[in-house]
Parts: sequence; structure tokens; C-alpha cells
Amino acid sequence: MKPSTAGWLFAAPALAVIAVFFALPVLAALALSLTDFDIYALADIGNLRFVGLGNYLGLMRNPLFWQALGNTFYFVLVGVPLSIALSLAAALLLHSRLGVFKPFFRTAYFAPVVTTVVAVAVVWRYLFHTRYGLVNWVLAGIGIDPVDWLGDPDWAMPTIILFAVWKNFGYNMIIFLAGLQAIPEDLYEAARIDGASRWRQFLHVTLPMLGPVMLMVAILTLSGYFQLFAEPYVMTQGGPLQSTVSVLYLMYEEGFKWWNLGNASAVAFILFVIMATITYGLLWVARRKGAE
Repeated sequence: MKPSTAGWLFAAPALAVIAVFFALPVLAALALSLTDFDIYALADIGNLRFVGLGNYLGLMRNPLFWQALGNTFYFVLVGVPLSIALSLAAALLLHSRLGVFKPFFRTAYFAPVVTTVVAVAVVWRYLFHTRYGLVNWVLAGIGIDPVDWLGDPDWAMPTIILFAVWKNFGYNMIIFLAGLQAIPEDLYEAARIDGASRWRQFLHVTLPMLGPVMLMVAILTLSGYFQLFAEPYVMTQGGPLQSTVSVLYLMYEEGFKWWNLGNASAVAFILFVIMATITYGLLWVARRKGAE
């Protein structure tokens, strides 16, 4: 038996699972996005009609879709850099020789990642309650008027961003910590001999050596933040004034509230194209910088 044949045979079970549980559903969803599949088609498949790009064109004319897209980009553009910066800062603190109780803090920082999103979101919803929330109680103690965190369109999305960053930064922190531990100490020793300050060591040693890790963290964080759903679903139900409706939340409502499954599939594929384009752009920039 040829080595290539043996390799395909060993990979066949995994490839079969991928084909059945990933490739086929994706192709089925793509086919649905080209039809007007809805609750009437569920009752009688004879009601199904092929509409081509009609669902996609309809979304382009839907103001709610553009608002959901804007809300999602707002969440990503603010939340991703904030999450990466906080993750890197926590990793640097845990990697520092001055740090104490490192095992405890590693566990404490990572604990929110493994907790249930819905359960923690409910707790945060009460923490930010306008009348009874702990946050407004603290603000009142220092003379600041209560803020309607989840009922004010200007504050609802920043509150959700704060929650998402707190919930997820521990995962990236562990990745950064592993990257920091892989940097040879000789590089820092050479930098210190040359008279480099700690800030210059960070700029010219730590960041360049963390480049591949930073790219991976950016891609993982972007893909996760573009799939914003559980936080607004539990905390605001898309309000107030649809200021926290995300693309994924819109897809859920189209598919499982209004049963416009064709339209929901179109939303999913638009989101996929956006995520794939941004990921390819990040990889292209990384290759260009690597070539330089």
C-alpha cells in the first residue's frame, strides 16, 4: 500500500465527519439562501420557490440589516483591541518576576472563560440594573447620578463590550503567556547590555517575537466577536431602539422568530464573507510584513 493511500485511509473517518456535519449543512444553507424557504415551505415543500439573489438584495434594502452590521462592527472595532490589550497586559503581569500568587491569578483570570455565558450575563444584567445594580450604587456613593446602562442606546453597547471583554480575555491571556514563556531570555539580556529600557525591550523584543501569536489571537478574537449573539440576547434582547442588534442576532430572529429561513441563511453567508475577507486581509498583511 502506498504511503499516500494509507494516509487517506487514516484521515477518512475524520474527513467523513467533517463532510457530514460541516460541508453538507453549509451547502444546504447556501441552497436555502437562494430560496424563499419559510414556515409555509416547512408545511408543504411545494411552496418552496427559487429566488436567486433575491434574499441578498432584500437585505441590502433592509435598514435593520445595515444597523445590525454597524452594531457588529462597533462591537468588533472597540472590543477586539480592548480584549487583546487587556489580555497582553495580564499575561505580562503574570510573566513578570515581580508577580506573586501566579497560579491563583491565572485561575481567577481564566475562570470567566469556562463559565456559562447566559448565567454570567444574567448576573451582569443585575449588576448594571438602573435602580438596584451594584454599579450604580457605587456611583451614587461618589456623587454620580445613576446611569441606565442597558436602557440607554448610548450605553447599552459599551456595557455589552465591557462584559464580553471581561468574559473572554482570559483565553487570550493564556495564549500570550505561552508566547512570552517561549521568548529566549538571551534576547532580553542582550538588550539590557545595550542599554535598552524596559519599554524599548517591550517594543523591540517582546512585540516582534509575539508577532505570530498576536496574529493568531487577533484572528480568533475577531471570529468570536463577529458572532455576537448571547450577550444581547440575554441582556437587552436587541434593544434599546435596536442599538444592540448584531448580525447573528438578526439571523436568529429571521430564522427562528419569523421563520424566514432563506433570509436567515443569506445573513449567515454575508457574515461568512465578511469574516473570511477580514481574516484573509490580516494574513496578507502578516505575509507582507514577514517578507519585509
